[in-house]
Amino acid sequence: MDFELVPPRGVGPLQIGMSREAADAALDSLRDHSALSESDRPGQHIFRPSGLMVSVDCMRGALQAIELGRPSTPTDRVMLRDLDLFTLPAREVIGRMREYAVVDPDPDDPASFSAPDLLLGFWRPFAADDEPEEEQGYYFSSVLLAKPGYYDTPAEAAERSRRTGD
Repeated sequence: MDFELVPPRGVGPLQIGMSREAADAALDSLRDHSALSESDRPGQHIFRPSGLMVSVDCMRGALQAIELGRPSTPTDRVMLRDLDLFTLPAREVIGRMREYAVVDPDPDDPASFSAPDLLLGFWRPFAADDEPEEEQGYYFSSVLLAKPGYYDTPAEAAERSRRTGD
């Protein structure tokens, strides 16, 4: 199954801003009921038979962020435009994304990146850009799609609230 990220809206049936109840139902719809994982936590995350983890973060009754973790088999793909985010090397994902978006390294974790205009974050435990055998560092381990303001500092949140009246 392909999971197409559509920043900043969502992925598949999971749409940023939907109610917690709707997010819970959407997350459940992504489960393979013929192969349930003992690691599933309804309302929090599921693991598909491919190993793909889909996690939701709800606050104040609404979906704030969606995180997808790298599958162990290719039966599920996480796509952004024409990029398969978990089968392409992290360096290639970043290089190709920079053709159309700003992508910054995390100042505290040089193996991780964010695309602030797309509200996307990319994580891997360490960088091993020249070592394909070192999968955890060569490929991204997770991608997070968030609502505007998700990464704001308290000062930025106060300014956003002042501007938008939220």
